[in-house]
Amino acid sequence: MLSAQRYRDALAGAGYIADSGLAATLSLADRLGRPLLLEGEAGVGKTEVAKALAQVHRCRLIRLQCYEGLDAQSAVYEWDYQRQLLAIRLLEAEGRAGEEAEQAIFSERYLLRRPLLEAISQPEPPVLLVDEIDRADEEFEAYLLEVLAEFQVTVPELGTLSANTRPRVVLTSNATRELSDALRRRCLYHYLDFPDAAREIAIVHARVPDLPEALARQAVAFVHRLRREGLRKSPGVAETLDWAAALAGLGVEQLDREPEAVLETLACLIKTRQDRDALTPERLQALAAGGAG
Repeated sequence: MLSAQRYRDALAGAGYIADSGLAATLSLADRLGRPLLLEGEAGVGKTEVAKALAQVHRCRLIRLQCYEGLDAQSAVYEWDYQRQLLAIRLLEAEGRAGEEAEQAIFSERYLLRRPLLEAISQPEPPVLLVDEIDRADEEFEAYLLEVLAEFQVTVPELGTLSANTRPRVVLTSNATRELSDALRRRCLYHYLDFPDAAREIAIVHARVPDLPEALARQAVAFVHRLRREGLRKSPGVAETLDWAAALAGLGVEQLDREPEAVLETLACLIKTRQDRDALTPERLQALAAGGAG
């Protein structure tokens, strides 16, 4: 078990700059063997936590991307129908159709493991990322509760399959719908906010090390001002990193003296036409200069 400080150091080594609260929660989740529910706006780095956690523990990251209409079977297993059909034809040609053929085709050989079954089948504990659980229907959320409680799933043709090892589970939510109290009770909870300027500068240094420090500070300050502009889609950490890489690639030295560079690279930060139209060249120059405009 890693202490909170060791977790923070290990995550930094994996390129993720965590605050003390997140590091403490991750340490506690390990100690208690509980899933972690991360909530926060899109773009704050929730998914990156799971990726960094897999690097820290040098294990597989298995991702279940949730969406409306996701059902238990799609998340657990499917049968490889094409291979089963071929097997049936071969068995029929050998005169072995009937019950023997049925037993043969409904075996693990023809089982396609989807994320939940894959996660509990690993010889070493993986990180299971259940991404955007708020996009899944309530019925799937209820099913997931059973899996997280017992770490076992049932395949009717094979019976109950139990976990070889207990995965570390990270669930993320953008709060597009309210999650059930039952799910929240079973998880440790951490709200992930946009990083403050100092932490975001550290993130940029870790991920885009060739960006000059002064420019990193200017870029992060610019992004923070943008987030206060009431945009329809505020730039997240991933957008900051894309922009930092673009600025480094173009050899930009100072934002306030190179307004054309801000315009040329704005596609890294702005994602809607409405937001793009709201940011006139004069407004962008004022933001780059640090003024209220």
